[in-house]
Amino acid sequence: MENKIYDIAVLGHYTKDTIISNEGTRHVDGGAINYGAHMAACLGSKVAAITRLSSEDKHVVEKLEQAGVDVFVKYTAKSTELVIEYPTNNPDYRIIHFKNSAGPFTVEEVNDIYSRIFAIGPSIRGEVPVNVIKKIREKNSLISLDVQGYIRIIEDNILVNKEWPEIGNYLYLINVLKADAVEAEFLTGENDIKKSARILAEYGPEEVVITHRDGILLYDGKKYYESNFYPKNIVGRSGRGDTVISTYMLKRLENSPQKALDWAAAAVSLKMEAEGPFMGSKKAIEDLLRKKY
Repeated sequence: MENKIYDIAVLGHYTKDTIISNEGTRHVDGGAINYGAHMAACLGSKVAAITRLSSEDKHVVEKLEQAGVDVFVKYTAKSTELVIEYPTNNPDYRIIHFKNSAGPFTVEEVNDIYSRIFAIGPSIRGEVPVNVIKKIREKNSLISLDVQGYIRIIEDNILVNKEWPEIGNYLYLINVLKADAVEAEFLTGENDIKKSARILAEYGPEEVVITHRDGILLYDGKKYYESNFYPKNIVGRSGRGDTVISTYMLKRLENSPQKALDWAAAAVSLKMEAEGPFMGSKKAIEDLLRKKY
């Protein structure tokens, strides 16, 4: 298995999530590896998931394997556990309570895995240290990084955004940066997402992807691209960014920025209609692309 070359390797903790919103309280399997790897598998890609979790949550590994994903797992005393509260109807505003962490990744956990893309999706600062990203960089893979896991720290058991002084040490190592509108404004001080994207691009990533309540913005250093969401309803807001980035990165391998962005927006539109990772078909995404994009 160590000689296999994947299309995408999703790196991040499984998160045991309790989600509280107007729809009630639900217990959901979350985390970048869960949302991103399931999405990639639905697209028919060769997918690896690199994660850390407690053996009591082994069902998550089994579900991924049933979907055709190769899972590289480090079993830990506790899984990362969060309570995610949406106090309003705005899907961009949430309060995240911290319960437990499965601990930081090490270089050894990525050493023998080779992939065209590595999608790095931590939940909290410290999960994926810079030496792990440098090791991945040596593989000449395309790297995407979700900024949420670098600006979030724990204060009084709540995840809060904090200044990220080492931002330049990380972003020159990656190809695509992913943020949501709230995170982008926090990092740049700009509430205009186009200006935010331009500022973030100056740190080194070739492309910056910013999700917001209505869709996705992409900046490639020269030009802006946009694509809208068209969900019939929003039940599954959690995992939006992980679904966007795995779809975008895979489709970007062979397509223009706009086409890849439209695929990501269509996939997420369908994903948000249900809790948990996208479990629909590639055909359903293609049908929505034909109707709306």
